Amino acid sequence: MSRDVKKEIDDLVKQHRIVLFMKGSKMMPQCGFSARAVQILGSYGQPFETVNVLADPEVRQGVKDYSNWPTVPQCYVDGKFLGGSDILYEMHQSGELEPLIAPKN
Repeated sequence: MSRDVKKEIDDLVKQHRIVLFMKGSKMMPQCGFSARAVQILGSYGQPFETVNVLADPEVRQGVKDYSNWPTVPQCYVDGKFLGGSDILYEMHQSGELEPLIAPKN
């Protein structure tokens, strides 16, 4: 039986309100960009899921294909692709990120 990586990624994006595909884990990021993304998301005090793409080369490539975005980390909120570390940083600085991350009532 062959693996459907796109479906696995799609399921993760739909199952978790906020998900970050990154190098390493929330507790131990493996690159500076992933560390910065975790720090930004963590600053809002909302739970978020992380997926370590270094643990699975198929997911590492699959998430790039899924989003049509060439780099990791990649952040999804409410099923929508926001971008990578630089975009998260810009959205955080401008105040655009907070209303997206804030709890939904």
